[in-house]
Parts: sequence; structure tokens; C-alpha cells
Amino acid sequence: MASLSGSNQGQRAIVVDPFCVRQFTGNSADAGGAIGVSIEDFEAEVNTLFEAGSAPLVNGYAPFCKHVFVPNFAGVRRTTMEITSENEGLLRSGYEARTEKELPVLNRWFPKESVGDTGEAKYLDVILYSREQIRIENAAMGEDSGSDAPWGVVSVKPQDVDYELPMQPITMMRNALGAEHGGSGVALDAAAYKASADFWNKNAPVK
Repeated sequence: MASLSGSNQGQRAIVVDPFCVRQFTGNSADAGGAIGVSIEDFEAEVNTLFEAGSAPLVNGYAPFCKHVFVPNFAGVRRTTMEITSENEGLLRSGYEARTEKELPVLNRWFPKESVGDTGEAKYLDVILYSREQIRIENAAMGEDSGSDAPWGVVSVKPQDVDYELPMQPITMMRNALGAEHGGSGVALDAAAYKASADFWNKNAPVK
């Protein structure tokens, strides 16, 4: 696959991975999380904040996963909503896969057309995987990221806090299935899974 950002990509520590391109093209299942700037501009701003020390690496759910939390400079709308007695009837469910090579899993969500504009989030949680982990997962799926940058952006989550929100339980389960099924191969952590279930029992994605 060709470099996503031309010659500048090799000079940057953080680049957008092909898995995350759907958030820039409007093809993301999480349509409300569409990013309103180009990949080039997004990479430039994130790397500027990272290099200045204002967006340091924060440990994620595994050693190969890191986060950088930055102000929402791209105008990304919120993609999570609290479930209440007034809106719970709007929830929808179905089996979905993020790519053609992943196994579909059961999800539930608020349709964005039913809840209206959710407003701009305060922060972006930029989720990074190490180049080594990306290559492991690419090999299992017969893909190539086309980059040697140390960190690849695999997801961007708009939110109102500058710390990690719980991963969805079904994502944890997919990860535990292994790279050949679109996961990372990280085993389930019971305490983290319970915290995730508690959060997502009260909240749902908007898309």
C-alpha cells in the first residue's frame, strides 16, 4: 500500500494507519466520529503536539497500545450518549464487522438521525499501536500498512475527558480471538471487562 502522507510520513513518529482511514473518508461505521480535516493536516497537528510535550504517550490496554489526548482541533462530534428512560427506545442492534475480513459481532447503538446533533467533543483520544503490532496483525490479514513510522493511529475517539474511556466488551472479546479474526490477541482481563460492562450498560455509541 502506498504511503498515506507522501514523503512526510517517514519523518513523523505518528501516522494514520490504513485501518483508521475510514474515519477520514466517511466510511466509518461510527459515522458521527468522522474527522473533518485531511490525514495530512491531522498527522501534522498531532505530531506537533506530541513533539512539544503537550500530548505525551499514555499507556493503553497492552504494551503495544498507547494513547495521546489532544484538544478536538478537527471538529469531531461526540459519538457516545448516556442511556436514559427517555431515549432507550431509540437503541438499535445488529451484527457488524469493521472490515470485510473481520467476524461480525453484536453491537447496539443510537442512530444519529434519531438523536440529532451531539455537539463537538472537547478532546480526541488518539489510539496508537506500535509498528511491530501493526505488522503482526497485517500479516495475519494479508495486508501491509506501507509505513515504518514507530506509531500508527488505529482509532480516534471524540470525548469530553482527557483519559481513556472503557473499551466496549465486544471489542475485548474480539481482541481475545486473535489477529486472524481481526483482534490483537490480548487475553480478556476480568476486572477490565467488568468495568467496561458497567460503563457500556449505561452508555451507547451514536452512529
